Order: sequence, then structure tokens, then C-alpha cells
Amino acid sequence: MDKFALIGWPATGSLSPLLFGAAYGGKYGYGFIEQQDWATAWRIFTEGDYRAVNVTAPHKMEAARAAAWRSPEVEAIGAANILVKTDDGIKAYNSDYLAVKQLIRIHAPEARTAVVVGFGGAGKAAFRAALDCGLSTTVKRHSELTDGVCADLVIFTLPKAAPGMENILCNTLIEANYRDPQCESLVGVGHYVGGREWLRAQAVLGYEIMTGEAPDRDAIGQVKI
Repeated sequence: MDKFALIGWPATGSLSPLLFGAAYGGKYGYGFIEQQDWATAWRIFTEGDYRAVNVTAPHKMEAARAAAWRSPEVEAIGAANILVKTDDGIKAYNSDYLAVKQLIRIHAPEARTAVVVGFGGAGKAAFRAALDCGLSTTVKRHSELTDGVCADLVIFTLPKAAPGMENILCNTLIEANYRDPQCESLVGVGHYVGGREWLRAQAVLGYEIMTGEAPDRDAIGQVKI
């Protein structure tokens, strides 16, 4: 089983094949299981010669429920974006969680308070990661920014701008969106960490779980995003 893939709807257009190809120099095949129906996607994965898959929207919660074993972060979050076939059954992991923990340790090691903006799949992972880093963490949804946000760290996981986001005040802001970032120029942000860094961290940490082999970090860093 030397094939890997991304399950999602839609899935094509993702940068995952480029990042995965760079990570292992094209050693492994990486494609798409682009299915709106989770049961169909699951069947294609489990019956096909895939070693592991990434999972994106809207299937992360179904992926967690379907796995025979769930990592502690998946148990806590209820969502998985990596599924790996093993002799003990399919195991589930969440590399969003792992990436955010790493970014917090690098960019906000002194932070004591955090606010996660948005509570979808990425928001849930970020919330748990911040809690596990020992931060006092709260959540603000799309409609809850107009009264202002003030924290040592803000993790912005919304895909689009939201009314009141100009009121964000923080020492460090980590944004999930790498395609159309919304927070780069906010005047109340001391240090900005963009979605490209999140994506690369997720790739480095997640691909090793999927393959059991350390990826080429430098090659991943050179992929144009």
C-alpha cells in the first residue's frame, strides 16, 4: 500500500499533492477521493490500496467516528484530518491540533490568554491546542467580535472577514486562511503568523504520521503557496 490521498468535497484544488510530493520527492502517489457522501469515500479508502489519507471538510467528524482508534486530541476535538491503516485497524489523528501547538510554542511562548475566533474544525483543534498549552482560552464566533477582542494570543480560523475584527488587540495572531488572509494588516496585532506557516507545519507533522518517514522540511518550505 503505497498510495495516499485527500478525502473531501470539494478536494481538487488543494495544495496537498504538491506538498506531499515535495515532502517525499515524488516517491509516493497522492490523489483525491472527492466524494460528497462519506460512506462512499470511506469505502473507497478502506477497500482501496491506500496506506493513509488526509481528510478535509465536510468529513472530519465522520472520519473521527469511523476510526477504530482515536488519538487523545481527536477524542477531545471530535474531528480527524488523518486516517492511517494499521494492523490494529484504522487510526485517526488531527494535524491541525499538532500544528497549532507547535506555532504557539514558537511564536507565543509567553502567552497566558488566548481567544479562538471561529469554531469549525480548525477552530475546535486550535481551542484544544491552546488549552493543552496551558492558556486560558475562550471562543468568539463570527457575530461576536463587535465588542472587541483582547488577549495575548488570537487564533483566527474564519475563512472570511467578520464585522468587528478591526477591534482585535493581541500580541500575536495566528491565522488559518492561507488562500485569502484577512488579518495581515490589523493595526491591533503585534506579531502576525499566516496560514502558510500553519499549512507547512501541519504538513511536516502530519505526513510523518501518515508514512512513518520524516518528510523533507526544506522541500516543503520551498513549495509556492
